[in-house]
Amino acid sequence: MNLGPLEIGLILLAVLLLFGYKKLPDASRSLGRSLRIFKGEMKGMKDDDVRGKEPASAPIRGEIVASPSPVHPVADPAEQAHAAQLEAEARAAEAQAAALRARAAQAANAADTPR
Repeated sequence: MNLGPLEIGLILLAVLLLFGYKKLPDASRSLGRSLRIFKGEMKGMKDDDVRGKEPASAPIRGEIVASPSPVHPVADPAEQAHAAQLEAEARAAEAQAAALRARAAQAANAADTPR
């Protein structure tokens, strides 16, 4: 079944009448974004297939979990206080980093949503 210029024109006219000229740019923009995302996901799946066939040479990332007791016990109270202060600063830095990551993710999501 071949579509000639007349049939294509009638289809375009029907789409224009159904959706209106104001909504067509938004619809085409969202369709383009969807296709771009789909294309990226398909490329990612192909890359995963290629990586799955190769031996795993990349290091595995993990999280550092605080141990309930220190590995090297500290006998001096001044050193214990300093170690506690350092641990508190590390926790604060981790919390700040998590907040910054969340804010960056939120900004990226806001940039992706159409206005």
